[in-house]
Amino acid sequence: MADTRYEKISTPDGDFEAFCALPETSPAPAVLVLQEVFGINDNIRGLCEQLADAGYLALAPDVFWRSEPRFERKDESGLADGFAHLQRLDFDLVPADLTATMAHARAMPGCNGTVGGIGFCLGGTLAYLLATSARVDGRGPDAVVSYYGSAIHGMLGSADRIECPVLFHYGSRDPYIPAEQIDDVERAVAGRPGVTLHRYEAGHAFSNWDAPSLYDEAAARTAWERTLRFLDEHLRP
Repeated sequence: MADTRYEKISTPDGDFEAFCALPETSPAPAVLVLQEVFGINDNIRGLCEQLADAGYLALAPDVFWRSEPRFERKDESGLADGFAHLQRLDFDLVPADLTATMAHARAMPGCNGTVGGIGFCLGGTLAYLLATSARVDGRGPDAVVSYYGSAIHGMLGSADRIECPVLFHYGSRDPYIPAEQIDDVERAVAGRPGVTLHRYEAGHAFSNWDAPSLYDEAAARTAWERTLRFLDEHLRP
């Protein structure tokens, strides 16, 4: 079982917390784990611990810290609360929070200086923002994984700012992300080095084992295996 704790991340307009899971061996590559609308809940903490077990320092920033620090809900019953916080989320401020988290991770003694990112749902969109917008001394993340980010299709004007390998996962039966929007993402990133997009016969949030009506075990397992291979390839040169 990974050692876990909370880290304090400082920004010019305040401090927030990030859940941290530590691997047995350090220094190690770090992976920022970006939350769904349910907050830093058992699912996100569990993913951090799985990454730590795989040898990564996992750090999950509290994205909703300005509206309700440590907000969390368990499953579909918390969607209304999560969407209320999402509507209050200032996407102009998010890149700075992601940048501060990446800078904090790189400065941690347990990090070897390499930092990737992985995000789910809302976090899938934030992972795209991490790849396109977060820079520390001119350097962005080293690799990013985005699971079913529903707002990415509206941000494709910044696709040419992707400077690292990116892995996209989408469900072909996602009621929130029409196939045409996935097609738009695929076209926008086509030909970019190290960028891959996979589709699964599954719906939205298929990786979330804490939301039974959304979880698809087969798709989740395949996507996670691909994710770990991708992270190993790009964060462990």
